[in-house]
Amino acid sequence: MQQKPIVIFDSGVGGLSIYQEIRQKLPFLSVVYCSDNEGFPYGPKPESDVVDRTTYCLTRLVAQYQPALAIIACNTASTISLPKARQLLDIPIVGVVPAIKPASQTSKKRCIGLLATPGTVERDYTDQLIQDFAGDCEVIRVGSSELVHLAEQHLRGEAINPDELKKIVEPLFNGNNWPDCIVLGCTHFPLVQELLDSVVPAPVTWIDSGEAIARRVADLMAEHHAHHEGPVEHCFLYTGSEESMTSLIPALKAMDFSEITGLDH
Repeated sequence: MQQKPIVIFDSGVGGLSIYQEIRQKLPFLSVVYCSDNEGFPYGPKPESDVVDRTTYCLTRLVAQYQPALAIIACNTASTISLPKARQLLDIPIVGVVPAIKPASQTSKKRCIGLLATPGTVERDYTDQLIQDFAGDCEVIRVGSSELVHLAEQHLRGEAINPDELKKIVEPLFNGNNWPDCIVLGCTHFPLVQELLDSVVPAPVTWIDSGEAIARRVADLMAEHHAHHEGPVEHCFLYTGSEESMTSLIPALKAMDFSEITGLDH
């Protein structure tokens, strides 16, 4: 029996940070990655548009690939679209939320930074996570849409000006209490973690959701799909123009995607 793939869906290339974690922890899984370039970025969009884009793409992916499960590897889409996606599709769907809980478990100073998109920083869902898991911590929130675009540029091999990164992280270190842990609350941000690390004024522990997502996928696969047979192949799909993909192809080939193609309409 050939194994069913898993689907990773994101508004752009941010979910590749999740893909890399899955490949490391679960190398026997085939992955179909879908980047909704046509809808990118999700952060500034009305919530109804995000739900529509997410469910449209996921429905097509499930019909085409019959995956074992799907990951919505976008914090914005996860916090908004999960209920609707789970209602529409009869496979397990894993969402990504900011890693507030592990940050709280790690922080010695009880001061945490949250670097995410402006929507994620302000969302009620995030308030609840902080209340539930980091009630005794000071949480310094910084929202940046610009960092999403910088991460996309970085993966395309474009040089990033360190001064732009400094400006983004500066508000995390403006007060008397500096964070010792910073949550990367957007899946794009781990793609530039090393660059961020080079501009912060003090050592910090960076925490993202990748490891927790890989663990969750492993648990679900063990529960529902114990057999992993057949070749492992990774496919990268995108919406929008072929031109938008040209500069990404070297990075994607380096990540072992054997097929790079448009999502069938």
